[in-house]
Amino acid sequence: MASSDWDELVGLIRRLRAPDGCPWDRAQTHRSLRKYALEEAREVCQAVDSEDMDALAEELGDLLLQVALHAAIAEEAGAFGPDDVVRRLSAKLVRRHPHVFGDRAAATPDEVVALWAATKAAEREHAAPAARPFLDEVPRDLPALAEAQELGRRAAQVGFDWGEAAAAWPKVAEEAKELEAAMAAGDLAAAEDELGDLLFAVVNTARLLGLDAELGLYRTNAKFRRRFAAIEDAARTAGRDLNALGLDAMEAAWQAAKAEHGEAQS
Repeated sequence: MASSDWDELVGLIRRLRAPDGCPWDRAQTHRSLRKYALEEAREVCQAVDSEDMDALAEELGDLLLQVALHAAIAEEAGAFGPDDVVRRLSAKLVRRHPHVFGDRAAATPDEVVALWAATKAAEREHAAPAARPFLDEVPRDLPALAEAQELGRRAAQVGFDWGEAAAAWPKVAEEAKELEAAMAAGDLAAAEDELGDLLFAVVNTARLLGLDAELGLYRTNAKFRRRFAAIEDAARTAGRDLNALGLDAMEAAWQAAKAEHGEAQS
């Protein structure tokens, strides 16, 4: 992005936030914009998954708009401005890529990750004494599966980890048994806790396999939507209400949708 393009965007935002600008834009705060940043990030991911480059370009622009809005609001408060955001990012990129801009060596992605972690650790050592807790770098408003994955990844950077998926997998079985015991006892509060433990164990096993649990569930959700749409089509074809179709007919439509996409039958 050329500097003039960024300056033009910042100018548009300042105009929208001006006293005679847009009432909606003028009313926004960092907190009111929170949900939009999350929504726009998710829409970027959806465009990536659909491999729609036109949509991706548009959604990245919408996400960049959120950056510019937050920067403009901070500028009005005297905290920092749009150019500060760019300068800090540029400085961080140089600082955290000493294998490109300095004299360090990293030939593989794994070596880069290790170097990145070491650089961040050095930054923390030079931070103020009241530095935030180690895991606070993981945002608390991530989707729960993504947060669990990031917490596990972050803890692993300091050696708190199983090391390999084969070592983590028995924990999944252990947590499943504890969930089963809580269910058998009719203790719903305990069952909820054990369910969380089970999901956390599954997420960490996925991480150690190099899999993205959030992406895996996202794709499963998409499959569920597609297959359930086939059930709705079956109901329309039969001229019946969805809730009157019956489980056997629903299951048949479900299996047909799986077969249509070459998915394993079950």
